[in-house]
Amino acid sequence: MADHAIRCRYYSQEDLLAAGCLDMKMAMEAARDAIAAFDRGEVLFPEKIVQIFNQDTQERINCLPATFTSRKLCGVKWVSVFPPNPVVHGLQNLSAVIILSEIEHGFPIAFMEGTLCSNIRVGAMGGLAATYLARPDSRTIGFIGAGEQAKMHLIAMKTAVPSLERCLVAAKEKHEEEQFVREMSPILSGMEISGTGSDLEAAVSGADIIVTATSAQAPLLQAAWMKPGTFYSHIGGWEDEYAVAKACQKIVCDDWETVKHRTQTLSRMYKDGDLTDADIHANIGELVAGTKPGRETPEERTYFNAVGLAYVDIGIARAMEERARAAGAGSELTLQQQMIFEHPQLAEWVRL
Repeated sequence: MADHAIRCRYYSQEDLLAAGCLDMKMAMEAARDAIAAFDRGEVLFPEKIVQIFNQDTQERINCLPATFTSRKLCGVKWVSVFPPNPVVHGLQNLSAVIILSEIEHGFPIAFMEGTLCSNIRVGAMGGLAATYLARPDSRTIGFIGAGEQAKMHLIAMKTAVPSLERCLVAAKEKHEEEQFVREMSPILSGMEISGTGSDLEAAVSGADIIVTATSAQAPLLQAAWMKPGTFYSHIGGWEDEYAVAKACQKIVCDDWETVKHRTQTLSRMYKDGDLTDADIHANIGELVAGTKPGRETPEERTYFNAVGLAYVDIGIARAMEERARAAGAGSELTLQQQMIFEHPQLAEWVRL
């Protein structure tokens, strides 16, 4: 009898971490490769499916598929975003799982915890942008927001710009800043990391790199706080006043056509007539391909906005899965031993 068993690997977050998958160099390289594959036409990238359960809070679950045809790999990220969770329930606001399948037979090869990969992707894209848009001699980075995305971004930025030596962070609550400092200091022991007591200007004024990573929908970052030569990585929705983009000489997106239809600052500016297609310098794929320049002068202010491209998640997930599998991490999941009607005891199991 033919072997009709279907098996795949299961990886918990702890499996992936222990296997060394929180590796921003690996993630940025995987992101770069994914973007290049997309530009070569080797990626199937259908529209995501969004299920919003509460319009006021934007509690939702999204389904985001992508396929790398040249690698014969299909993947999907199933991600929930529940913004009230931290305040109302003391829980994280994002959770995800990722399924990877081969497309020769269509069978799954891995079922992975996806929150880690999703957060790494956000950081990796910011770090990748920094390699093209930040000053290579940057010393200071300032954060507005102190959550998971800010922490991951700090690791990515230090990876991309090793000269960084000082980090200032401003959050809504003092305990959030203290937690940020407490958790990040052991990871980046050579960096001076401190809070500002919720003083946003103190966190970013004079910084070479600025990151906003907050769920607040308000123009928190002011253009007057950005010195010449600053690189700004915009993670969330509406986090900066319009004057910030207007003060920047180069605006780069992961995908401008996607950004313009969302609710970020740039999207709002576009809908209000304060920003046009011509104001966008490039998509990051053009920087990766070398068809558009990154930073050209030390004085340029540069702006990067990413909404998130699921095919990059799948590309990074593939790299993580390969590393975890090579390390012998995870466990085997048997989805079936036999086809349904091959089970000899099926007559006993059927309910009529």
